[in-house]
Amino acid sequence: MASVPSLASTLQQQLADALTAALPDAGAADPLLRRSDRADFQANGILALAKKLKGNPRELAAQVTAALPVGGPIKDIEVSGPGFLNITLTDRAIVETLAARSADGEGRLGVPLKDDAGTTVIDYAQPNVAKEMHVGHLRSAVIGDAVVRILEFTGENVVRRHHIGDWGTQFGMLIQYLIEHPGALKHEGGASDGEAAMSTLNRVYKESRVLFDSDEEFKARSRDRVVALQAGDPETLELWHRFVDESKIYFHSVFDKLDMVIADPDIVGESGYNDMLEETCRILEETGVAVRSEGALCVFFDDVKGPDGNKVPLIVKKTNGGYGYAATDLSAIRNRVQDLKADTLLYVVDARQSLHFKMVFETARRAGWLNDDVKAVQLAFGTVLGKDGKPFKTREGETVRLEDLLDEAVTRATAVVRDKADKVGLSEEEIVENGRYVGIGAVKYADLSTSAVRDYKFDLDQMVALHGDTSVYLQYAYARIQSILRKAGDAVPAAHPELELAPAERALGLHLDQFGEVLAEVGAGYEPHKLAAYLYQLASHLTTFYDQCQVLSPDNAPEVVENRLFLVELTARTLHQGMALLGIRTPERL
Repeated sequence: MASVPSLASTLQQQLADALTAALPDAGAADPLLRRSDRADFQANGILALAKKLKGNPRELAAQVTAALPVGGPIKDIEVSGPGFLNITLTDRAIVETLAARSADGEGRLGVPLKDDAGTTVIDYAQPNVAKEMHVGHLRSAVIGDAVVRILEFTGENVVRRHHIGDWGTQFGMLIQYLIEHPGALKHEGGASDGEAAMSTLNRVYKESRVLFDSDEEFKARSRDRVVALQAGDPETLELWHRFVDESKIYFHSVFDKLDMVIADPDIVGESGYNDMLEETCRILEETGVAVRSEGALCVFFDDVKGPDGNKVPLIVKKTNGGYGYAATDLSAIRNRVQDLKADTLLYVVDARQSLHFKMVFETARRAGWLNDDVKAVQLAFGTVLGKDGKPFKTREGETVRLEDLLDEAVTRATAVVRDKADKVGLSEEEIVENGRYVGIGAVKYADLSTSAVRDYKFDLDQMVALHGDTSVYLQYAYARIQSILRKAGDAVPAAHPELELAPAERALGLHLDQFGEVLAEVGAGYEPHKLAAYLYQLASHLTTFYDQCQVLSPDNAPEVVENRLFLVELTARTLHQGMALLGIRTPERL
């Protein structure tokens, strides 16, 4: 693979070597290089080093400057203030580096695979069987999908896990109802799409709930059915599977709307760890990690206390012998570490569950399942809010159905696309398809452009706006480039390192070169919002470039046209790749 070092990394290395040459006794020194408004880059590390060595920072800066290689990427270097280095690169270095990125035959734009790739098991998109998905399920799915794509692009081996809620006492009620009403899960007209599946499940749930609440004998039979389910009774398990399969039809239809692929082998719900629960409890008790308290098996923590000042335990096994969520989560950790050989466990879970996961992770550490070589991280996310800043609800105060929200986003986006369609000559089929890509992209981008841990406001009007920090703005930037490339005629994109670059060309080029570094940072910190911010800045640089540098002007020399086509084409490829890593499509015409 053609890995291309960024200009910043090349410069960083040259400065570090020059510091070592100027001060052999200083050891490894960091030049503290960053982008600057005064030049292309500024190095601030000399000041701290001079203080440490009790030297004159400006004299040291001059020594470092003298030790830098001649003929490299540096055009100009100025010692500023108390020893800062302001560095301007040659136009040739910028264009040649971008040309190397463009020529990468792997299509990775020269972005290297990370050296320390491992195996990450990521737990995300966790709906419940026989229950409708609502707006609260959106963030885990969208954030998790983006993180999977980004980690895989950096070279990590990623194992997806969807820990669906497919076990528990409510299934006794549902299965018993199905036994007594055998045709309850049949669809009218034999249809089996997602909407029909959920409609059927909703009806069965409501009817069985009414019976459970009003008929004591049915309630008793339902509770016996839970015991049969947990004991592995074949007839009960077969009926339970029918509910799971019906729910999967619905899940897949929702994830399809979200333009996400959820594969059946990756769906390992609570039930998937049943056979491990007793052994998990036995290990925890035998090793002293868990202790009996009032008949329950518990783990205690010095720093987790209730309002009364007493320690609040993690309950692994209840007084009645039933297992809590903790037993399932701890068994899942054992499976993921011992069987899947993970060195990172990543949980994309609501911030409100942070205390539970803190206790589960600490318990797993005490048991030795997590250690210095295996870490667990909760990628906690905030709440989706309405325009009023309160948790997003319908006017009636109900939780918003996820499908309704996605359908509304697509409807709004299709209207925006249709409004511009005549100018571009889009067919009705293209309007519908692009409306879907823009609508779903708008929902995803609004989520992903916010730091995961923060709440965000769900405002569709703002999300599908053509201006500002929205996915539509980025999608239009991409489509605009494709339009220019179609109009280019005989002119083809080609890099011309011999040309002098205009300020807007340099700014665009330097930003393009940062793509790989941004992805490395995003992957290391599980921070998709930093990729969204990079792409928005890229589109903003492109807008400035359009305003200041006409691409297809007849006044331009042929090599200027080719070089500018080269810059916009590489921008389009970077936008396309970056948006794909966020799970967002970029239509060719919009």
